[in-house]
Amino acid sequence: MTKPTDASDQPPYLRIVTEIRQRIIDGELAPGDRVPSTRQIARERGVALATATKALTTLRLEGLVETRPRTGTVVAGTAPVTPPRKPASSAPVPAPEQELTLDGIVRTAIAIADAEGLPALSMRGVAARLGVAAMSPYRYVPSKDDLVLLMADAAFGEETYPADAPEGWRPRIELGARTLWTLYRRHPWLAQLGSLTRPLIVPNLIAHGEWMLSALDGHGLDPTTLFDIHILIYSHVQGMAVHLEWEAHAEASTGQSEDQWMDSRAPALRELVESGRFPTFAKVVGSFTAGTGGYDLRLDDLFASGLSALLDGLTPIVEGR
Repeated sequence: MTKPTDASDQPPYLRIVTEIRQRIIDGELAPGDRVPSTRQIARERGVALATATKALTTLRLEGLVETRPRTGTVVAGTAPVTPPRKPASSAPVPAPEQELTLDGIVRTAIAIADAEGLPALSMRGVAARLGVAAMSPYRYVPSKDDLVLLMADAAFGEETYPADAPEGWRPRIELGARTLWTLYRRHPWLAQLGSLTRPLIVPNLIAHGEWMLSALDGHGLDPTTLFDIHILIYSHVQGMAVHLEWEAHAEASTGQSEDQWMDSRAPALRELVESGRFPTFAKVVGSFTAGTGGYDLRLDDLFASGLSALLDGLTPIVEGR
């Protein structure tokens, strides 16, 4: 007589799969609801990120969950309401090793970083997502650091510039800045990779720099001034973009949206306003709560207005007025 498989005899990742699957079947998690992230599973269960990734990969292969950029892993809209026919103890069928490619590794890693953030990325997690042996990606990429550089180069290469450049330095700079903003919006982790003092050096990012520099070249600027202006423009784009990933990470860590977090800080803010120590701050903040509907922080609008103000200020320098 065959002894039934006890849950405690299952590998850790399958125990996680069984629990989340049951929550979906019971209706506790509905289509569109977020399921625990890899980081949350690893922290709460005391397992490695690779184990948590393998659990979510198994659920994804079963059609129970799907990954949405900047949202994370959610219950699939077509999630079955009955357990899958495949036995719960069955592991995902590994993809044939010959199907593994460097491009596939890089694109899978980008998908993980887009959905879960760069801290959730690991070589083992990429292998688990691809359904291959844990060490297989190392045949193509020596380390995670090397993988991140390849990811950044691929991401920055997703947008290029037209051969017929717009007339005038300012329209070209605006196009370059908005193109970078689009990429940072698509892949918020990109803004975390390099600082001004230790810049990220990959060909496809240099291509964006080439576009900016060529727009400024030919206006009689000395090399130092020309490069300083390029850095100022780039730092505006990156400086705004870092908040995209910070907010996504904060929401994933706390479980609170931006509005919920601000609501939880309302008593502390009210105390500062009513203290009398900051009259201008109190006047401005008070106007938001007196019928204007509050202050809505819109990064896209701030990026655009900041870029316009920056270029207004740079115009006399570039055009020699």
